[in-house]
Amino acid sequence: MTKKSNPYTRRSFARRRRQKRIRTLREFIGIVLAVAACWAIVHWLNTWEGNVPEVQIVQPGKITLNGSLEDVEVPPHLPQQIVRYPGFTVNFNSEKHLPNYVVWELTGEETRGTVDRVKNFFEDKSVDGCAKLTDYRKSGYTRGHMAPAADMKWSEEAMRASNNLTNICPQLSIMNSGAWSTLEDNCRTWARRDSAIVIIAGPVLTDRMPLHIGKSRVAVPERFFKVVLAPYTDPPRGIGFIMPNGKVAGGVQSCAMSIDEVEAITGLDFFSALPAEIEQKVEKENSYPRWQTLK
Repeated sequence: MTKKSNPYTRRSFARRRRQKRIRTLREFIGIVLAVAACWAIVHWLNTWEGNVPEVQIVQPGKITLNGSLEDVEVPPHLPQQIVRYPGFTVNFNSEKHLPNYVVWELTGEETRGTVDRVKNFFEDKSVDGCAKLTDYRKSGYTRGHMAPAADMKWSEEAMRASNNLTNICPQLSIMNSGAWSTLEDNCRTWARRDSAIVIIAGPVLTDRMPLHIGKSRVAVPERFFKVVLAPYTDPPRGIGFIMPNGKVAGGVQSCAMSIDEVEAITGLDFFSALPAEIEQKVEKENSYPRWQTLK
């Protein structure tokens, strides 16, 4: 006797197969929708106005920068260690036991700080080659700030940090308390007038520097440089100075020069973040009387 097929069983199997296909299709559609949602979120984040490329910084003066105004290009043969303190940054040379340069922005508001000056100096033991306090004792040289303590009166932390010996160079008193101090006072005046300025200062390491002090043999600079940029004025302006480590005949004005000239003497490259046409114009300027008389 021939066994008959069960049509009910066949129909049930077909129905289950259709239901499985429907579930599979629904799962596939769900995955597609989830992927699309993720893509939309990522696209929104990448195009959001707050996601500005790091190298394109629009400053209040409507200048688009390619990097930071505090970046300095240093010759590759110079030993260097970047040390960031509250209020300023040091590029330190462990062989000379001096900074290659110190850079900071000084705002008009910061010049009105009321923090008392800290008298104690400190060795930064985390920095290779940092001078020691004993190196300066009875050396005949004062501990000359590159970033002045008076520029850090807006913060107790910044004030204390300014007395780290990584921010200090041997300076003769007649220069440190004379023309160098006058130039520091001028910079504070300019910061109040121009909203903010960027300052870079340090020893001229291209000089021979045959003199040394202390057991660490801290090199004694023969000259110091300072460059100043007012990036938020219209148009932006800049000026440079090279000052001898001693009596400054003619005062600050006799030491004024263009930033281009300071770069040629020091081998450093300043303010390369500026647009090329603005950098060229700013770095050719040399008018100390104009800086003094501008309102």
